[in-house]
Amino acid sequence: MVYNTRGIVLRHLKYSETSVIAKIYTELFGLQSYLINGVRSKKATIKINILQPLSLVDMVVYHKEKSGLQRIKEVSSNPPFSSIPYNISKSSIALFIAEILYKSIREEEANANLFEFLSHSIQILDLTTGNGANFHLLFMLQLTKHLGFYPNGKYSDKLTFFDLREGVFLERQPEHSHFIPPPIGVYLNLLSETSFEKLNKIDIKPDHRKRLLKHLIEYYELHLSNMNEVKSHRILEMVMN
Repeated sequence: MVYNTRGIVLRHLKYSETSVIAKIYTELFGLQSYLINGVRSKKATIKINILQPLSLVDMVVYHKEKSGLQRIKEVSSNPPFSSIPYNISKSSIALFIAEILYKSIREEEANANLFEFLSHSIQILDLTTGNGANFHLLFMLQLTKHLGFYPNGKYSDKLTFFDLREGVFLERQPEHSHFIPPPIGVYLNLLSETSFEKLNKIDIKPDHRKRLLKHLIEYYELHLSNMNEVKSHRILEMVMN
């Protein structure tokens, strides 16, 4: 059957000389794989640049239940990006976030709250002024609400260690190595109390930002059994520093 659905492009892979397989998180069907023929040819009706990481698209798709590979009839940007493709910091953040989503979302079913969160966040990234140096940190933290392991408790003068295994703040360093030490843990607390619109008020030193990012990636790896190694953060670190 033919359906209209919104989508968020996560990645695409070369399938043949002129075709690709695109991984797209859709509003109606969750994460899906789409074969797009001819997109790499000169006469392509669907242009390859519409498949850049985190592109927001409207699609007309052919959908078959339990089919591993779906097909797209029509696709258009909605809304088209105004800054992400032209800003090296934002495009690096988009590449990183797309990898995080691709490796953390496995749902092949609708999740309206998650889709709206992603769509809204991506539009804020595109419209925000500056390079959004801390955007990916707040995004990863807020995404854990939808993935089921949002941190519990608050950082305080007594509770200064964040246990990555248990997702809670502790008075003492845990006996294992999976924790965020002070003073890095305080940023986790600051991020939990802000929004994307007020994110520019939080000042995080480049070294602390780098360390917090590595801890958040570790947090995901500990709580998602199918989370493979994240690689694009290395590009992000070079751009941000």
